[in-house]
Amino acid sequence: MNSNSTLRIALAQINVTVGDLAGNVEKIKQYIHQAKEKQADIVAFPELTIPGYPPEDLLLRPQFIADNRTAMEHITAACEGIICIIGFADQRKAGLFNGAAVIQNREIKGIYHKIHLPNYGVFDEKRYFKEGENPLIFSVDGIPVGLSVCEDLWIQDSVIDAQALQGDCLININISASPFCSGKIEEREALVIDRARKNRTFLCYVNLIGGQDELVFDGSSLVVNDSGEIVSRCKQFAEDITFVDIDIEPIRQNRERDKIFQQRRESFPQKFEFDKIDLKKSQQSSLKIPIEHKQRRSLSQIEEIYHALVLGTRDYVHKNGFKKVVLGLSGGIDSALTAAIAADALGAENVIGVAMPSKFSSDSSLDDAQQLAQNLGIDYKIIPIQDTFNQYREMLKPHFLDLPFDVTEENIQARIRGNIIMALSNKFGWLALTTGNKSELSVGYCTLYGDMVGGFAVIKDVPKMMVYQLSEYLNKTREHEIIPRNTITKPPSAELRPEQKDSDSLPPYEILDPILQAYVEQNLSSADIISKGFDERIVRRVVHLVDRAEYKRRQAPPGIKITPRAFGKDRRMPITNHYHNSSDQ
Repeated sequence: MNSNSTLRIALAQINVTVGDLAGNVEKIKQYIHQAKEKQADIVAFPELTIPGYPPEDLLLRPQFIADNRTAMEHITAACEGIICIIGFADQRKAGLFNGAAVIQNREIKGIYHKIHLPNYGVFDEKRYFKEGENPLIFSVDGIPVGLSVCEDLWIQDSVIDAQALQGDCLININISASPFCSGKIEEREALVIDRARKNRTFLCYVNLIGGQDELVFDGSSLVVNDSGEIVSRCKQFAEDITFVDIDIEPIRQNRERDKIFQQRRESFPQKFEFDKIDLKKSQQSSLKIPIEHKQRRSLSQIEEIYHALVLGTRDYVHKNGFKKVVLGLSGGIDSALTAAIAADALGAENVIGVAMPSKFSSDSSLDDAQQLAQNLGIDYKIIPIQDTFNQYREMLKPHFLDLPFDVTEENIQARIRGNIIMALSNKFGWLALTTGNKSELSVGYCTLYGDMVGGFAVIKDVPKMMVYQLSEYLNKTREHEIIPRNTITKPPSAELRPEQKDSDSLPPYEILDPILQAYVEQNLSSADIISKGFDERIVRRVVHLVDRAEYKRRQAPPGIKITPRAFGKDRRMPITNHYHNSSDQ
């Protein structure tokens, strides 16, 4: 390897906190120091590293933008002996830009403004930022490197292609804040491989890590060579830094032999003017100690989801200043999984489970709740609600006009339990976790100010059948069974009336979940779903339930996004809404 034609690049996927400018700066400095110790020529950090991502309407506050710039100055003063790429919000006369600064020797040498701004799903970047115009290329001892930000990678025949085909970039660095959902890591990895291979470039992709409200960023940073092979990979769902030595001479030779690449370069349209910077290496390549490229094992889909739920829970609790959490334990599978995730995220000593039985609670459910608490090693309390429920009924009896027992009395029980959980939360400063899943929330099979009450909804975006999959996964990965077998095998029930089963009110979950996926996540009409072989009566009923439950979902606590289309930022439907597709009527 010729040291004069080689660059050592570090990718630092770090967990920053939105708005914690001082804390983010200190963490960036720590990782700059690590990169310098390993003699990296360049260290790249994720998108909007300084303010955190997404900063949302903090970006509308002039003081926040000014403080973010001051934080950049602190990093600039600490960046010596290495080239640093840092994401920040860059205010100019023309407007605010999603910027990536190239810093060396305590000076900002150049700033790239993100050209492609996502404005779909959970992204609202056009609300805050103006689009950049010119791609940036910086050369290090004559080695051209293209810089891009997140969405630039996802747009075909644009920034990265232009840098490689017209700017002769042999290396591309993309700094990103790409949130997790099921299947996203695989999709993203395939995209990076495709861009690197087609453009005959080394593509270095660094992604954010950590939880931010509903979003979880998985990291999964990687380096792909010009043949589309993964050279190095960071951890998933954990902070990490990876290093790679890139020799550009083989890239040049491969380009010369690749006729398809040559044809693409000749026919590629002139789209951009490039901003260019010339830099010198800060490190002497000939004195560098060889490094070993990291190759991490990829997680399975169910492992990814479980890790996302644990990371999202840990960061939401800790970043919002809590230490302990409290939740109701019914003996059912949803509360069991939620408690297990919380214990893994925070430590069993920081989780309090509360059983709140009424006369409708079965002995087996109480046994299952107690066994779960013992298996997890969490604090377990029993607070019966029957006397309180009787007092409610007696108090309201003159006003209920001898009407029969119905959903009203069922909901009173749920609201008594919610009141108890919130009382414990208020008294001890514990964050209350709700335990409802996506299937229930979709069709409104939940009680406002009852089982929906709390500060964070861990499995809000997890369909019921996936709850079972995650529970089985959890048990298989532990030395001893965590979630009792009876909890997994018994028919699900809210236990709010005699002999109640979920199936009394809802289709079986193995039928309900695919209908919900088609309607909520794929936007299919009733007719489209029916054409897939589902019973027409069931489909129309499910669609009706989903539509009329919007007011409940709007009042639900935030929860972790793990599907391609979660309620909230992803799916935004009006509450007051008289529209129905003609095929749905």
